Amino acid sequence: MAQCVQSVQEFVQDSFVPMVAVLCSEEAERVTRKNNLNFAELLRPFCRLTSEGHIRDPNNQVQVVKNLRICVNNVVTSPNTASAALSPTQHRLLNEVVLACQPQEGAVTNAITAGDYDLNFSDHSLKASLPWYSVWRETLLEVSTSEHCTATTPWFETYRENFLQSMPASDHEFLNHYLACLLVVSSTEAVPVEQFLKLSQEQHRIQHSGEYANPKWFIPNTLKYYVLLHDMSEGDEQRAEAVYEDMKQRYGPQGCYLLKMNSRTLSTEEDEQIPDPWSQYLHRNNLHNQEVLDDLTMNSAPVENSVSATEVDHHHSTEKDGLSNSLESHPLQLDTVSSPGSLHTLSAVNIAVKKGARDPESVAGGAGSHGACLTLNDHDHIRQFIQEFTSRGLLPHIEKNIRQLNDQLVSRKGLSRSLFTATKKWFGGGKAPEKSISEPKSTCGLLYPPEAPELQIRKMADLCFLVQHYELAYSCYHTAKKDFLSDQAMLYAAGALEMAAVSAFLQAGAPRPYPAHYMDTAIQTYRDVCKNMVLAERSALLSAEILKSQGKYSDAATLLIKMTSEDSDLRSALLLEQAAHCFINMRNPMVRKFAFHMILAGHRFSKAGQRRHALRCYCQAMQVYKERGWSLAADHINFTIGRQSFTLRQPDNAVIAFKQILTNDSRQTATQQGAFLREYLYVYKSVIGGNEMSLPQLPLPCIHSSATRVYFGHERRLAEGEKQAATHVSLDQEYDQDLAAMWCRLEEQVVASANRGIVPVNFQPTQCCLNSQTDNLRHPLAVVEEPVIVEVTFRNPLKVPLALSNLSLLWRFTADGSAPSQEKTTEESEADAITNEETLALEVTQKDDIVTTETILDFHMGPEETKMARLRLLPHRTGQLNIVGVVYNLAEASPAEVAPSSDGQQTMDLMVVRGKQDLKIQGPRLNLTKEDKMLVRHGPDRRLDPIITASMPLMEVFFLQFPTALLCGEIRKAYVEFCNVSSVALCGLRVASTHPDFFTFGSQATTPLTPLSPTSAENCSAYKTLATAPQPGSVASEMLVSAEDFSQLSSVMEIPIGGKALQPGESTQLPLWLRGPDQEGVHEINFLFYYESTEKGNKISHRVLRHTVFICASRSLSVQASASRSSVPPHHSVDAKGSGGTLVFIDVENINTSESGVREFHIVQVSSSSQHWRLHKCINPARETDCKLTSRERAKLCFRATRCKPQQATSDAMERYTFADLNLGNERIISSSTPCGDFFFRCRQTPESKRPDVASSRTSSSCKSQGPSSSEDRAANITNLVKKCNDLDLNIIVIWKAFVVEDNKQLILEGQLHVALQTIGKEATSLTPKEEAQEMVLLKFKSELPLPVALPSVELSQLIKTNLHYPETYTHPFFQDSLCLVPVTLTLSNCSMAQVDVFIDLRHKSTSPESLEVHNSFTWVGQTQYKMQLKPQEVLCLTLRACFLQAGVYNLNTPRVFAKPAKQAALSETSQQTASPALIIINNA
Repeated sequence: MAQCVQSVQEFVQDSFVPMVAVLCSEEAERVTRKNNLNFAELLRPFCRLTSEGHIRDPNNQVQVVKNLRICVNNVVTSPNTASAALSPTQHRLLNEVVLACQPQEGAVTNAITAGDYDLNFSDHSLKASLPWYSVWRETLLEVSTSEHCTATTPWFETYRENFLQSMPASDHEFLNHYLACLLVVSSTEAVPVEQFLKLSQEQHRIQHSGEYANPKWFIPNTLKYYVLLHDMSEGDEQRAEAVYEDMKQRYGPQGCYLLKMNSRTLSTEEDEQIPDPWSQYLHRNNLHNQEVLDDLTMNSAPVENSVSATEVDHHHSTEKDGLSNSLESHPLQLDTVSSPGSLHTLSAVNIAVKKGARDPESVAGGAGSHGACLTLNDHDHIRQFIQEFTSRGLLPHIEKNIRQLNDQLVSRKGLSRSLFTATKKWFGGGKAPEKSISEPKSTCGLLYPPEAPELQIRKMADLCFLVQHYELAYSCYHTAKKDFLSDQAMLYAAGALEMAAVSAFLQAGAPRPYPAHYMDTAIQTYRDVCKNMVLAERSALLSAEILKSQGKYSDAATLLIKMTSEDSDLRSALLLEQAAHCFINMRNPMVRKFAFHMILAGHRFSKAGQRRHALRCYCQAMQVYKERGWSLAADHINFTIGRQSFTLRQPDNAVIAFKQILTNDSRQTATQQGAFLREYLYVYKSVIGGNEMSLPQLPLPCIHSSATRVYFGHERRLAEGEKQAATHVSLDQEYDQDLAAMWCRLEEQVVASANRGIVPVNFQPTQCCLNSQTDNLRHPLAVVEEPVIVEVTFRNPLKVPLALSNLSLLWRFTADGSAPSQEKTTEESEADAITNEETLALEVTQKDDIVTTETILDFHMGPEETKMARLRLLPHRTGQLNIVGVVYNLAEASPAEVAPSSDGQQTMDLMVVRGKQDLKIQGPRLNLTKEDKMLVRHGPDRRLDPIITASMPLMEVFFLQFPTALLCGEIRKAYVEFCNVSSVALCGLRVASTHPDFFTFGSQATTPLTPLSPTSAENCSAYKTLATAPQPGSVASEMLVSAEDFSQLSSVMEIPIGGKALQPGESTQLPLWLRGPDQEGVHEINFLFYYESTEKGNKISHRVLRHTVFICASRSLSVQASASRSSVPPHHSVDAKGSGGTLVFIDVENINTSESGVREFHIVQVSSSSQHWRLHKCINPARETDCKLTSRERAKLCFRATRCKPQQATSDAMERYTFADLNLGNERIISSSTPCGDFFFRCRQTPESKRPDVASSRTSSSCKSQGPSSSEDRAANITNLVKKCNDLDLNIIVIWKAFVVEDNKQLILEGQLHVALQTIGKEATSLTPKEEAQEMVLLKFKSELPLPVALPSVELSQLIKTNLHYPETYTHPFFQDSLCLVPVTLTLSNCSMAQVDVFIDLRHKSTSPESLEVHNSFTWVGQTQYKMQLKPQEVLCLTLRACFLQAGVYNLNTPRVFAKPAKQAALSETSQQTASPALIIINNA
C-alpha cells in the first residue's frame, strides 16, 4: 500500500473529516459501473480539496479551511444500535489488511551503531546515512520531527486508517455522522426529476422514520445535493443541459451539479494509457457496510490463504512528493527477512475481488482496470465537482448550522451572542437531562436526549472541528466537558476530553500546550468505566502520534503498552511494536527494551494469526540478542523463527534458525534440547523430502576442523608371536614439537649420508601424520594403493545423544592427465574433477576404481561427548585428491540405542536425515611482510589435499629377542628382520639413531660367525671367545686393529643386506648387538630406518620408518682407574728400550641393587685399547684367577702398562689401535672383534680434538697469531710438550659376567665397561659424572687482552723421573772405620719430548715429617751439586756416595732435583716430584 508521508497534524485532521452519503438511481449506478466502480468509489481519489475554503464564524470572522478532505460513502442501513466493540467481521477484515501489507524486500539499509549494537535502518526511512552514534542521535530527532515523518510502519498505518474508518457511529459524538447526502441520477432517465424526488424521499425516510439506527445523521435538515450524471458516450448532451437548467430552477445553482463522464470509448483504450488513481484506495475495505458484511457468510479458511503470489509494489505511489514510507519503516530490519518471493502482499485485484464479493453495490468491481471510460478531462470534471460541492454546498451548510446552533444556545439562555466567553454558568443551567424509568443507568453515565443543550454544544464543537476552527471547537469541548462531568455522564465527558486535547494540539501557533492529561483521563474512562476499547484505542492512537511528534517517546511507549489487553491480539501486537519503535527512537535509544517489546509483539502477532509479521518481529529482535551471551533468549527466538518460517513455507530459513539453536553452546535442559533436535530433524526432512541430489549442511555434531589429523600409509601390524614391530607413527601418538624436530634432524643426517654428506636443496622432512602443528603449506605426498586415514574430531554440544550412521569422507579427485589446477579457473578445475557426491551421475563401481571410500556404519555420540572418527580412503590412481568434507546420516539416539541393542525396530522409527559438513581448515596467520602484520592474513593449510604419487617400496621392521631392561654396560644380542611388503624393490637401507652407542650391526671384517636362528644361540655368548687356561704372570694377548674396520663411527649406519636390494615380498634377518646405557634410568632410544626405491625419478625420493624403544638401565659395576709412573729403573723393566712403565690401578665396585636379581658379578677379563699404550700384565698380589663380587663388594686390580712396541709405530700408527687382553678366567674374549670392539669405538670418548686439555691448548695456540710477542709462541709450544709427557690415552675395557636368578632359572649376563685414562695421576671412572649447574658469568662488553700463558706447576714438576739404586742393608765395622761410605746410583729419566735443564742439589736437609722420624745423621760426600741437560726421553745415571757415622735406618731420598725446559730463560727451575722414601739399613759389624 502506498502511504503518503504526512505530518501529525495532517494525520489527525484526516482522522475526522466531514461525512457525505450517496444515494444513486439504478441507471446512474449502471453508468458508473462501466468503470468497474460505484459512484462513491469513483469520487474517492478526488475527495481532497486542492484549494482553500472559507467560512465565517459566529463573530463573522473569516476562517480559512486548508487541505480539507471529505469522506463519501454509500448509504448502508442497519437496524442495530452501535456496540462498544468491533464486530467479528470487522476484526477479520482488519486482520486481512494487516496481513496484506508486508515489509518491502531488498530495501537498502544503513548500519548504525547504537552503543554496542549494530542496527540496520532503511534508506527510505532516513534521508541521510548515519555512520556513527553521536550523529545518529541528533539526526533521528530531527527526522522524527520533520514534516515528512510519520511515526508508524506501513502495516500499522494501514490498520490505523482502516480502524478509524470502521469506527461505529456513536450517540455521544457527531464527528462520523453524515452531514450531507448526494442524490445521483443519470441523464438517461425518462424523468430525472422524479428520480430525484424518489431519492430525496428515500433519504428522508431513512433519517426520520426511526427504523434504522444506522446510518446516523448530523443534523435533522441534512444537506441534499442533486447530481445529474451524464454519460458522454451514449446520452444526449443537450437534453442533459436542459434537465440541468430545470434543476437549477428547482434546487438553486448551489444545490445541484451536472457531472459529465465516460468521454472515452473502449476502442481507444489501447491508444492512450490513463493513470489509475483508484487502485490504492479500493483495497481499503469500507468497514461501514456492517449489515451487509455481517449477513454474508465469511470464508473460514486461514488468514494466510489470502496471500497472493502477485506482488504489488505499494511503497512508491505517492500523492504529494516522492518520499515514501516513514521514519520507522524498517528499524533493525534484517538484510533478508525471508527468502525472496515468499513475503508477498495482497494484490489490489484480489482485494477488489473480495471486496466485490462482500459489497452488493460493487458487484462489477472485481476485475479489470478502473476508470476505463474516463479521460483526464473526466478526472478534472470529477475534481471540479468535488470542489463545487464542498465550497458552494457543504461549507456554507456547515457555516449556517454553526450560526444556528450558536443562536439557539444563546437565545435559549438569553445571554451573549458569542460563545467565545461561554462558561458553565451560561450553559450549565436549565433542567437536567430527561431520563425515563425504562432507561437504565449505564456504566458510561447518563444518556442525553438529542435536543439536550449539552449535546448541542458538542454538536457545535464537532462542526467547528471539522472545518478546522480549532479555537472555537476547544472552547465548546471544554465547556461540554464540564457539563458532562458534573452530570457524571462519563462517556460524553471522555469524548469531550479527547477532542479538547486534539483541538488544543491543532490550534495554530500553539497558544496552549498539549493537555496530555486530558487524553489520559479520556482513555482511562473509555477503558475502565465505559468498557469501550474501540474508543480507547482511537484516543491512544491519536495521543501516541502527538506525543511522538513532540519527542516524548517514553510517554508514548507507556501509553501504547497500557493499551495492550487480552481482548485483541492484533491490536496488542501492533501497539507493542509501536512501543518498541518508540524505545529505539528515544534520544538515548533503549535497544534492549526495543528487542523485548518486539518479541512481545511477535508473540501477539503469532496468536493473531499474523505469522509473517511475527517472524519479522522476532528477526528484528534477534539482531539485539545474538552474540550477546543471552543463550536462553536467543534459543527461544531462534526456535520461534524456525517454527514460523516453516509454517510460512520458508524451510531454508527454518533450517538456518534451528541450526543456530543446535550449534551454539546451549544452556537448555536435555529434554528441551531433545525437542529442538527433533523439530530440526523434522523440518530438515521436510525440506529435502525425496530430493537428495544435493546434500545440505548439517549443524550437528560440531567438527573441530583445526584438530583434523591426516595419516598417510598403512597402520602398522602389531607383534606377531615373538616379533615386535617397529612403532613408526600412528594416530594414537600425541604430537610433540621437540620430538618432531629430533626426527627431522635424524632424517637430515641420514639423507646427507645417502647424498655424499650434502642435504639436497629440495629436501622436505617426511610427515606421515599431519595436524595443526605441522607444516601444511605444501601438498603432502601420498602413495597409490596406500590408505589415507583422516581423523575427524566430532563434538556433541547437546545433552542428548546422537546417532550417526553411514559416515564417510567426501572427496574430489583430479587425475594426472588434466592440467594443473593452478592454471585453470575454479569452475574448469571442478569440471575436470571426479567426486563421490551423489549429485554426479558416476557409477559407484567407477568411483571405487578411483578411490575406495570406507564407511563407518554406526557412530554413536553421548551427551556433550567429544569423539574421533577415523575415516579411510584408498586411492587407486595418481593425481590430486581433495578431501572436502564428511557425509553421514544424523538421528537422535534413544537412550537404549547408545548401548548396542538388538532391537532394530527402534532405529526404523527414528527421524533420520542425510547431509554433509565441509572440512575447511584455516591456515596459520602470516606474519612475514608488513602487510601481513597490519592485516589478518592466513596461509594455506593443505593437509587435506594430498598428491597421489606412483608406487613406492614399503618396508616393515620386526625385532626379535629385544630386551626392555638391561644392566649398565650389558651386552645383549637381538635380531632385526626387514620385510618388503610392497610391489617395488628397495635399496639403500640405512639407520640413524639418537643413541648410536646403544647398538651395532657389526662390521664385515670382525663379526664372528653366529648361529643362523635366534633359538640356536640362546645360551651362546655374544662375544667371540677362545678357551685359554689361566697362567700366573702371563702377559696380555695383543692384536693390532685398524679403526677403518669399524668405519660406522657416525650416527648413521648402513645396514648390510645381501644383494644390496630387497625385492618385493622378500625379508632378511640380521643380528643386532645391544649395550645397556652407562647411566641408570629409563632411556628413550630412537631409530630412523631409511630406504629408497630402486626406481628413480619418483616425487618421493626416499621413505623412512621410525622406531622408539624405552630401555630401563639398572646399575651394574662402578669402575675407577688411575695410573702412576712406575719407580722401577729402566734396566729392570721388561722392555729395556722403553722408559720403564706405568702402573694402572683398577677399582671395581658392585653397585647393583638386589631388586634386579643379580647374585654376583665376575670380572672375567680386562682389556686395553690405545694407539700408544697397552696393558702388559697383571701384577695383582693376590694372583686370583677370577674376581667375584657380590652386592656392595669392591676389588682392586693392579696392572702394568707399557708403550706399544716401536716396530708397530709405522706411518699409519695413528689409525691403528692395539688391543691387549688379560683374561682372568678360563676363556679369552677377543676384544678387537664384534661386539666388544664396536662398542669400544662407539662408546669411547670423542677424539682428541674435543678433550678439554687439548682444546685449551688449541685455544692458546690460536691466540698466538694475535699477540705480537714470540715468547707466547714458545710458551704455547712448551705447554704442549709438557702435557704430552703426562698423556696416557689408555682405554680400559672391563668385561664381566653376572649371574642372575629369574623364575628359578639361572641366567648369565655379560657386559663391558669402559674407562678412558687420559692423564697420569688423574682418576677416571666409568660412571657418567652428573652435570653441575654452571656458575653465573658476568657479561663482558669489551674484549680483554689474553692473559699470558701460565704453565701449570703440576706438569712442570713431572718432567724428570728419579730412581735411587742402593743395597737394602749394608754392614760396616764402625769400630775399625768411623766413616761408612755407601755407593748410590741416581737415575734421571726425561719424561718429556723436549730438552730439559736439570739441577741437582745434594745439600738439602729434609724437613718432612716422614724424614724426621728416621735417623738422618748422614751426608753426601763428593760433588753435591750437578747441572746438566737431558735430551728428550734420555736416561742418565749418576753415582753418588753417602757417608754414615753410625748404624741405623736412613732415608736416602734427600736429593732435590730441579728442572725446566731448555732455552726458557723466563722460567725458573721447578722442584720435581720424588718417589717414596728410600730406606737403607746400616749394620755395625
